[in-house]
Amino acid sequence: MTPLQRHFYVYMLSSVSGVLYVGVTNDLARRLHEDRSGIADGFTKRYHCHRLVWFEMTGDVNAAIAREKQIKGWRRSKKEELIREMNPSWADLAQDF
Repeated sequence: MTPLQRHFYVYMLSSVSGVLYVGVTNDLARRLHEDRSGIADGFTKRYHCHRLVWFEMTGDVNAAIAREKQIKGWRRSKKEELIREMNPSWADLAQDF
């Protein structure tokens, strides 16, 4: 990645009880650290959403934000289908980061 290239991630986190969180970030490793360490107050801290179950990357911030909004508007079943396409066992994908 050159200094002019940036990556943006749309991602889903899951809690042990199955609560889903959809977010967007330009630094997935940092964001996962914030969520897991409790630095980031909010939904992920309140509902213990710490397992990365799905993500996609783009170089366009506007596309990432639009995709996040699109997915947030979906029924839960459609979000689950998207997760199963990439990660059938709902394993924690964070080891890659």
